[in-house]
Amino acid sequence: MHVTVCQMHDAPEAFAADWTALCRHVAQERSALVLLPEMPFAAWFATAREFERPQWDAAMEAHRAWRARLAELAPAVVLSTEPVEHRGRRLNEAFVWAGGEAAPAHHKRYLPEEDGFWEPSWYERGDGAFVLSEAGDARVGFQICTELWTLEEARKYGLAGADVVAARPGRRRRRRGSAGWWRDARRRFLRAHIACRPIAVARARRAGSSLPGWVGSSILTARCWPKPPTRRRS
Repeated sequence: MHVTVCQMHDAPEAFAADWTALCRHVAQERSALVLLPEMPFAAWFATAREFERPQWDAAMEAHRAWRARLAELAPAVVLSTEPVEHRGRRLNEAFVWAGGEAAPAHHKRYLPEEDGFWEPSWYERGDGAFVLSEAGDARVGFQICTELWTLEEARKYGLAGADVVAARPGRRRRRRGSAGWWRDARRRFLRAHIACRPIAVARARRAGSSLPGWVGSSILTARCWPKPPTRRRS
């Protein structure tokens, strides 16, 4: 099974070029899973400390508009997140898209509150449920950005039989463009042994000039396994 992750620009024009390159890459690699960055279809809005309704509505509308274009990555299954509202609650919702339909999978629980990432001002914490979702032939769990450091949830995913953990790492200051991210992605794509079960950890991130470390764009595909074998215990 081929899994593709990517780093994409924040600016609309550059993002459009990245999208074209991503579609071409996914087709060439025959990817089964594609992990997009966190809320990729709108500029990152949590740089503002105060909530702004017009900007939030625009971000939701942008994601709704781009939803139809996920078919350009088919037959791959697509994983990402989007801003949503449910019963008056604003949330950062992970989803699994397959065959023209998107199924909610997780609501981001652990929200950073610091310069550039005033997330609690923009949406609420999720209910804390970390459950597996079916994504084609794989069982996928989500850990969005700061949730990556909740190691207990990662361990539970392993015990539950996860094949892939879809994650977007937190920002990291870099001085040499995307080269550092590329090396890091290759290294982190190696299987991680969690609860004596090998799991593929797939990570995608945003890029751009609005925050430190968001520069350049990259695409990486790695070969994973749909159902990892359980390691023998002595």
